[in-house]
Amino acid sequence: MRRHRPALNTTRGPLVVEAALLDALGSRRISGAAIDVFDIEPLPQDHPYRRAENLLATPHIGYVTRGLYEVFYRDSVANISAWLDRKLAE
Repeated sequence: MRRHRPALNTTRGPLVVEAALLDALGSRRISGAAIDVFDIEPLPQDHPYRRAENLLATPHIGYVTRGLYEVFYRDSVANISAWLDRKLAE
């Protein structure tokens, strides 16, 4: 039995050809997809993505969590501090 893998897009909407994704989902060439970016945002109410049963679509804020921001800001401060330390050592 051939296994189908889901697709995931968390980059930019235009990188995915919407018609091709809908065709692949409809024919089950891929088992599902999760996206949080679209060619047009916000996603129009009548967009075919909204009717695709094997598509999980979230607003472009799908990545935002408190934990992610804590790591992001902590790492940003650490990176800036390390860069400043190297500059001051020169």
